[in-house]
Amino acid sequence: MSIPAAQAQTTPPSSSPMSALKLQKPFLIWMVSKMVSRFGDSVDSVAYSWMVYQLTGSKLLMGSLFAVNFVPGILLSLFAGVLVDRLPKKPLLIVSYTMRGIVVALTAFLFAKGWLQPWHLFLFTLLNSTFECFSIPAETSLVPRLLPKPLLLSGNSLNASASRISELAGLALTGPLIAWLGISGVIWVDSGTFLLSALILLFVRIPAMEVEQEGNSAAKTKPQFWQEFKQGLLFVRSHRLIVYTLLTGAVLNVGLTPSNVMQPVYVKEILHSGPAAQSVLGISLIIGMILSGLGLSSWGHKFRKSSLIVFGCVLLATGQASLFIPSLASWQPFVIAGCGAFASGFAIPFINTPLTTYMMEAAPQAMLGRVSSVSTMASYSFIPLGSLGVGVAGSIVSVEWLFLAAGVIMAVPAFFLLTRKEFMKI
Repeated sequence: MSIPAAQAQTTPPSSSPMSALKLQKPFLIWMVSKMVSRFGDSVDSVAYSWMVYQLTGSKLLMGSLFAVNFVPGILLSLFAGVLVDRLPKKPLLIVSYTMRGIVVALTAFLFAKGWLQPWHLFLFTLLNSTFECFSIPAETSLVPRLLPKPLLLSGNSLNASASRISELAGLALTGPLIAWLGISGVIWVDSGTFLLSALILLFVRIPAMEVEQEGNSAAKTKPQFWQEFKQGLLFVRSHRLIVYTLLTGAVLNVGLTPSNVMQPVYVKEILHSGPAAQSVLGISLIIGMILSGLGLSSWGHKFRKSSLIVFGCVLLATGQASLFIPSLASWQPFVIAGCGAFASGFAIPFINTPLTTYMMEAAPQAMLGRVSSVSTMASYSFIPLGSLGVGVAGSIVSVEWLFLAAGVIMAVPAFFLLTRKEFMKI
């Protein structure tokens, strides 16, 4: 894989990755754009979940809505990946962010007027998720063009930590913002952050990229859409280690479903609290992600990616399973839940960053949009069924049992990967 001349300016090997990243100005501007959008998302995550809970009061409907969020990712990701590889990445991201901001603004407007209905939520969720089908592979394709290969792991870790810091700030302000602006006002804030992120992207200068041999060949023959579609699938299928990473992400996403769908219910029924407590749990999770992400950006390159991933899987399983304990403990159940959230957050960068970095290293840049889309589709494939299952199970059993089951499910990938000798060499 060739590196463009403008991108190949790196610091000497003796320099630390963090020092080298300071020289990558286009990447840093893009990272600021991500931080702005993540700030809004973190504020919105609490407000939106309580809005849905107030509007529907149905655990099954909450699970169904969460499931619908992933339908476009399953049905459209592969097609979106081909288009992402064909189109300029920056304009695509700007359009995607802008459209998502408009949809979120419409949600806030209807809720403020008292006109928002459950069917609106399903429609807007489908629209936002459709735009995200393009933004995710576009972001994944953009990073290797902004950073040289030796800095990918550190850059991805730093970006993750910076985004988590923004999320932490958002969660810390959620309570005051809801008290001041109301739930609809907070959703307006999220809309504004999408639009501001799109504006910041205008200042990102993408270095010229030398097309790889595969890309040159493809450019000469001008393959049809379906040929490129097939090439992406064949590439992923021929790389067993990428397949392992996709399966790992899919199982872990299913395991995280109770946390994503039932957190308001868990906070209310187990911790006997409200949105402020949900914000604190979110803060605990994000602090864990920040600390481990910053650590990985400095010393993660010293370890095998496989070791980091397996450790993260075990720790994430432990953190999620520990959320069962507050239902039994009379002593500080909220503190125990906070520790479980912190452990889960600390684990996530150990999984996400090496998985994403390996995919960026293994896939040709001209095909990265398609490979990223296959990853998205694989990760999302079982979430709708899992979400519906969680919604049904939450109506039958107490919510804490769902978190215990999630911990058991998440332990499976760790033991599977440990038995794959070729994977453990990564």
